[in-house]
Amino acid sequence: MSSTPPNARSGLRSETSYVLGIDPGLAVTGYGVILWTPGRPKLIEAGVIRVSRNQSMSKRLLELHCGISEVIESYPIVAVAIEQLYSHYARPRTAILMGHARGVLTLAAAQKGISVHSYEPTKVKKLLTGNGRAPKDQMQRAVQMQFQLKAPPDPPDVADALAIALCHYYAQGPMAEIITKSRKTK
Repeated sequence: MSSTPPNARSGLRSETSYVLGIDPGLAVTGYGVILWTPGRPKLIEAGVIRVSRNQSMSKRLLELHCGISEVIESYPIVAVAIEQLYSHYARPRTAILMGHARGVLTLAAAQKGISVHSYEPTKVKKLLTGNGRAPKDQMQRAVQMQFQLKAPPDPPDVADALAIALCHYYAQGPMAEIITKSRKTK
């Protein structure tokens, strides 16, 4: 059996390409949908999926899957950009729990044949701010400037999701060659 549905979308850019950025979380998952337009990306929708901490893990994961599936169904998404899972050696349990959330989010994309691309948080921050350790408020302001918003996206999970979508936009579009060269020199 093939692991990729026959109608799989390639994730390649066209004039009507929608990209979904996701900042995964078990309680709050940020998401942002952007559209490739000539010259600059356009913000289409952004928000959070909130899941009650008082539910069982299986119910929380089901709710998260249903929430992101609803977003995916709303637009002709061609690519999902999601924060890469990372773990601090002092908190391996957190990474395991986040892996559950990330798993159902990527499953929702895979069920629709949408390509999934992972980006390290430090690379997303460096691309948008020049600082791989940028604090949340700096990321919010960077996203605000990119989309020419009147106020920074709030909560920070929304800004992070939009930043991840922007990272994919730049990695696949106007800055792809520069990003590829910088990866090879490290």
